[in-house]
Amino acid sequence: MNFYAGGRLDRAGLRRRDHDWIQRLLANPQTRLVPVWRQQSFVLPTEMPHIATLLREAASELIGSAQEVALLGLEGDPESGIAYFALEISSIETPETHPLLKAAGRFADIRSVGPLLGQEEGQLLAYARGLMHWHNRHRFCGVCGSPTASEDAGHQRRCTNSACNTVHFPRTDPAVIMAVTDGERLLLGRQASWPPGMHSVLAGFVEPGESLEEAVAREVKEEVGIEVEDVRYHSSQPWPFPGSIMLGFNAHALSTEIRLSPEEIAEAAWYTREQLRASPENETFRLPRRDSIARRLVEDWIAQKN
Repeated sequence: MNFYAGGRLDRAGLRRRDHDWIQRLLANPQTRLVPVWRQQSFVLPTEMPHIATLLREAASELIGSAQEVALLGLEGDPESGIAYFALEISSIETPETHPLLKAAGRFADIRSVGPLLGQEEGQLLAYARGLMHWHNRHRFCGVCGSPTASEDAGHQRRCTNSACNTVHFPRTDPAVIMAVTDGERLLLGRQASWPPGMHSVLAGFVEPGESLEEAVAREVKEEVGIEVEDVRYHSSQPWPFPGSIMLGFNAHALSTEIRLSPEEIAEAAWYTREQLRASPENETFRLPRRDSIARRLVEDWIAQKN
């Protein structure tokens, strides 16, 4: 299973509209709170990062001042399990001096600590971050421009203009990411904005009116001028940075001549399994980050028999 997926929580989608039930969960002293501050996640102040949560009984002030409160889900029994809520607390100017926060943890970019987290911890922090980012970006209705209000325990927003009343749901942008091979070699590319040395498989957003398979073929053709066939689904990964779902594929190249589109990609080349196994992982050449589906696509191909 890819990183940032595989959460253990029951999202309780059928009960989120029960306002009284949500209020009881929020009043439960055993409820856990997952703060998000300016798109950063709360982790323990230890050398090896782990998720840090706050107990409800100690955090009444934070709940009262939070810009958004959203149910993430329940752990354990639906009636007696522990509830987890995300809190958007970006209005706090200096969390490092806040008495409760500084005693319990620190804020960090999940992309810097993600590879060091456990699978379930990474999923929960990414889930909270992505949901809070959506709330911050959708405070006004895209139809009429009026303010929106949170509903469904933080999983939808409704326009406050009664004449409009449009309901907005958390946005997830689909993107395809593909391991393109010629049988013996894997195609990797590099964008100029990436960290020094990093190479990865090709990727791009799905456009309106096209299938996922068509998006794979179009992106490869646009970026490197190669046509592909035998497009096969591999796996998917939530990537809430800020709000994507990565849909992984394998594809076979019909040609090997690379014709770069300078606006799309800075460089690309074919690599054998031996070359990738010997990757120096430095500023000369490195594979994608270990918490990404890109890395899994590469490693799964390397592990295949020739």
